[in-house]
Amino acid sequence: MENRWQVAISAGLLAAVWCGVADTFHLVTWVGFLGCSTYFAQPKAGFQGVVVTWCTNLSGVFWAWLIITGSGFFETPLMGYLFTGIATSAMCLQASYHKLSFIPGAFIGCCITFAMAGDVANILPALLLGALLGYSMTLLTAQLITLKLKWQEIRQATSTPTTSSGTTTE
Repeated sequence: MENRWQVAISAGLLAAVWCGVADTFHLVTWVGFLGCSTYFAQPKAGFQGVVVTWCTNLSGVFWAWLIITGSGFFETPLMGYLFTGIATSAMCLQASYHKLSFIPGAFIGCCITFAMAGDVANILPALLLGALLGYSMTLLTAQLITLKLKWQEIRQATSTPTTSSGTTTE
């Protein structure tokens, strides 16, 4: 990877900023990182990727909420198993719609919701901001690559031309 340093700098810097923001606003840090990871895993670029990330992650949150809530009405765990099977099928079938086409994004949102015991109020802000974190990392990386290329151009323009024998021409 030619631009490894630019990726590392933008990811490291913005990950640190995210941790500070999450701490300040009492957001669940790891949920944001999963939203960020979903952004990088799904195939769309730019803000279109953010929309796919949001749609798929949020659909997973919905399906998990439905499983948790629906199962709560029954005393037998069998209904929870049934709801899980139905929701799993639905998460796969919804991929026919292009904004819901990234099936793993739905499963990530679903798993987050189970891990957070259905606490949707604490899931949503971090998850939504996490997708924006991923998008921001790509934008910052692009800027750092542009700066690197400009720096290389400046260095080449200011270097003294030499002859094939290695002596300076004037």
